[in-house]
Amino acid sequence: MAGKRPILVLQLQRMGDLVLTFPLLLWLGRRFPGHPLWVAAEEQFSKQLIPISPPATYLSWSSLQGMLQQQYELVINLSHRPEAAALAGRVQAEEVVGPVERDGATYVRGHFQLYRASLVHNNRHNRFHWADMNALDVIPLAEVAATRFSGPRHMGTQNHSVGLFVGASQPEKRPDPAFFAQLADALVKRDLRPMFFGGPDDRQLAAEARKLSRSKPPNLAGKFDLPGLVKAGQGLAQFITPDTGPMHLMSWTGVKTLDLSMGPVNPCETAPHTPGHAVLQTSLSCVGCWECAAGMGYACRERFQPGRTAMLAERLMEAPAPAALGTTNALDGIRFRGVRLFATDRDRDGLHCLAPLSGRPPAPARELMSLFWHAAFGAHFGLWTQDRLVTARKQLAEAFPKLDRALLRHLRTMLRELAGHAAHRSSQQPLPQAFWSSRPPCTRPLAGYIQMYVENENASRESLTHAAALVESVLSAWVS
Repeated sequence: MAGKRPILVLQLQRMGDLVLTFPLLLWLGRRFPGHPLWVAAEEQFSKQLIPISPPATYLSWSSLQGMLQQQYELVINLSHRPEAAALAGRVQAEEVVGPVERDGATYVRGHFQLYRASLVHNNRHNRFHWADMNALDVIPLAEVAATRFSGPRHMGTQNHSVGLFVGASQPEKRPDPAFFAQLADALVKRDLRPMFFGGPDDRQLAAEARKLSRSKPPNLAGKFDLPGLVKAGQGLAQFITPDTGPMHLMSWTGVKTLDLSMGPVNPCETAPHTPGHAVLQTSLSCVGCWECAAGMGYACRERFQPGRTAMLAERLMEAPAPAALGTTNALDGIRFRGVRLFATDRDRDGLHCLAPLSGRPPAPARELMSLFWHAAFGAHFGLWTQDRLVTARKQLAEAFPKLDRALLRHLRTMLRELAGHAAHRSSQQPLPQAFWSSRPPCTRPLAGYIQMYVENENASRESLTHAAALVESVLSAWVS
């Protein structure tokens, strides 16, 4: 084992992104036994998260020179920051995955890393979770599927403590203080003991929520560093939180979590990664957006009601797992008008998924279209065979024949445009921005990926040929 070259993971994003890297670290340790596992991350997070991290050596950015002098078996860059791409382009490694800077330009290596880059403002139909995409370029799907993650601890009715995390990286991703004040009061009426949590920047939000509440729960915002927050979380029966870093921290450490998924977040991508947690989301057709483009000011936030959330929190605390609520009458009496409830789970492939429990189901056309593109990209990246795409397309055609015909028509148009670019291109120019942005949502997943792929290959004729072949492989679902 001695002398094996290390594996370097670059993760310079926020705390939540670092926690979502933990599954990859687990898989790398199993896939590459004996290889030292190094992680370059922001010290303000990594130092505090070492106790709960899978085995790895965390490096500070100040050790840059030492990182450059080492030879690596594998380097995985999960950061979009330019300094990470620059380092990935300079290191000596057998293989590099993720953004890499070469000769002043940045390229993305790895199918799933490129696919993830194509999701910016284009993630409507994506079903792959961020943590799974971190790994799938280097970890076989079978090894991902073989992993069994423990569900959260169930404390029953003996512990009535509920943590309410009031902050988020963007205001649009969290309820306002008045919501938390009313939620706290509603929980107290149910003989539960709420307490406000938050980071140092959330002290004012928590103070305002406490001021507005009648029950005056303890305000613990800014009282803990990350290890302290983890320790405090172990005494909670439930943690109610927006989609934010502490949500991932608590769910990873086994705290039963209720994700209030609102604003520009997609729970398919960023809900708790481990199974057994609850996700509450509005039933608006635009949910899962990158940003609000409807001029509605994130109307999804208004659908969350404190009283209903408190009632749901009580039922979730009583149940051993959220899925148990769907097989009993435990959700009776809760009006799910305008919202829907999911449980985090693993699908038949071992990938993260959301299992619906109650409320109006997602729009069937959007669901079938998402499953179609999930099958298409999974087949293209070698996760499964083309047969799954054929099946998905037949399901779409049976339920929505007009949509099926429209999808076929738009894909043929895309193929003709690619052929035209290849035939008449006088110089290596990327595809115009309108190539993906002007298309209907049903074809944007493929158009966005192709746009990124062609640009990533310097708009070579070979890349256009390969892009056309990709469209043809999707079109083959209509002739199989």
